[in-house]
Amino acid sequence: MSAKTGFLLHPASPLHDTGWGHPEHQGRLRALASTVGEDLPTLRGHVEQLEGQVADRGHLALVHSEAHIGRVAEACRVAEESGRIVALDPDTKVSSASWEAAVGSVGTAIAAAEAIVTGVIQTGFVATRPPGHHATPDRAMGFCLFNNIAIVARRLQERGHAERVLIVDWDVHHGNGTQDAFYDDASVFFLSLHQWPHYPGSGAANESGTGRGVGFTLNVPLPAATPRAEYIGRFHAALDEALDHFAPDFILVSSGFDAMAGDPLGGLLLEPEDFTEMTRRVVDVAAQRCGGRVLALLEGGYDPPRVGQAAVAVIRALAGL
Repeated sequence: MSAKTGFLLHPASPLHDTGWGHPEHQGRLRALASTVGEDLPTLRGHVEQLEGQVADRGHLALVHSEAHIGRVAEACRVAEESGRIVALDPDTKVSSASWEAAVGSVGTAIAAAEAIVTGVIQTGFVATRPPGHHATPDRAMGFCLFNNIAIVARRLQERGHAERVLIVDWDVHHGNGTQDAFYDDASVFFLSLHQWPHYPGSGAANESGTGRGVGFTLNVPLPAATPRAEYIGRFHAALDEALDHFAPDFILVSSGFDAMAGDPLGGLLLEPEDFTEMTRRVVDVAAQRCGGRVLALLEGGYDPPRVGQAAVAVIRALAGL
């Protein structure tokens, strides 16, 4: 194993263009990549940048309907032919580069998971863009086209690499799309801590699953301005509760950074060191429960310099630094 942790970013992801006035603009990944680059003296020997790949429609169909895939593809085609940005809804926009960015992010996340499974790396961080956790099986929304993390979970199961997947989501917004994908499924446990009330309006504490999935969704809604220590305490307690009911073979993290203080789309108060603590806890759990297999995917975070700082905090913690 050449390095403990992989860092992956598909080259098309920074080209996805929503317009500079949009919160999820191209500067997010540029800032993240620049900050990670500045940290290379510390990361060298511990973190390796790996190549990604491109997903095909079969990968997307593990979670999404053909109608949904077709709508996104058509919007991207119109954007390419017209040379303009096309809106799927008031929040979610595509450009000529968006299809390649979306399938590149999905494919690169799958590649990272496979690198973990095969022992090339132990843990990984993928700078996925567009983000994914709001994309439902049938709808693009909340800046998200395809649900990167849900597709990775299904791909791990399809390939026989994991029977039970734990998804931890600490984005400031509830991951409604991820919840929808697994709400009646006992093989994927979805744990979300998020600001409440807040967009997209889902994620109440009584949303715990349906049918076979009852008890396999755990929502922890938190009011704006929740003190950092309280948030971290709730995180540890919720993770303990999840692990009391679920034995994961693989842990995926929807690592949004909009729960940081000062984010323009959130009202929580976390700092980069809080993401260090949470990531270290997830890594420790993975070491005890599932051979150390952890993969984190970027979700939100709309203060670019802060996104870079938090990403470095997560990557360092994944690498045991």
